Amino acid sequence: MLLSELAQGGWILRLRKGLYALTGSPSGSLQIHPFAIATRLVEPSAISHWSALSHHGFTEQVPNVISAFTPAKVVTPSMRAPCQKPRSVHHAWEIGGVRYQYATVKKEHFFGVEETWVNELFKVPITDKERTVLETFITPRTFGGIGEALALIEERLNELDLNRLVRYTVRYGRASVAKRLGWALEMAGASLSVLAPLETFPASGVRILDPTRPRRGPSNRRWGIQENLARSDR
Repeated sequence: MLLSELAQGGWILRLRKGLYALTGSPSGSLQIHPFAIATRLVEPSAISHWSALSHHGFTEQVPNVISAFTPAKVVTPSMRAPCQKPRSVHHAWEIGGVRYQYATVKKEHFFGVEETWVNELFKVPITDKERTVLETFITPRTFGGIGEALALIEERLNELDLNRLVRYTVRYGRASVAKRLGWALEMAGASLSVLAPLETFPASGVRILDPTRPRRGPSNRRWGIQENLARSDR
């Protein structure tokens, strides 16, 4: 009853069953960092993808949604609605005019996360720089193609712990990701010692560099990669 009265008075906001946020005033406006809300709505979860890129200063784009990944099952209010959205529309929480969207990962792929202070009150899990960059090679479609990943490697190489990035890639365990990253690091001038674990990563066949583009272009035999780049990415 007390929670209901506080919510009606605008002092708290119900985020989901059993989870409330203090507004601090009868106006009902949230004073809580959206990253803190995102990582409490679904636990465990971590800020990732475009939101993590923006947090690390790796993009000038301002994401219009808060993105996070989680090994947990996510059920948003829109999934329970009687009128289901088309499959092309991503389900998300909408709170205070902000959309919170989650990508599901396997439990063994939930790594590369660090606890980070986002303001003086909240410390939240966010993918570190290397895990954030790795995600652009894992799910290039999310970033509009491989161009974003290649630009990060070219422009931010000196800001990354390359040995950690390679360890993460080997741990992730997908040949296409290892070979894409190896190809990109070699083009950026990474040392042979850095490239070695990616070059020896077991793989067979030829994989396309950009899964969002047609399978055409020259093949790089060393990496087993078909260089199907757009002219703007070369």
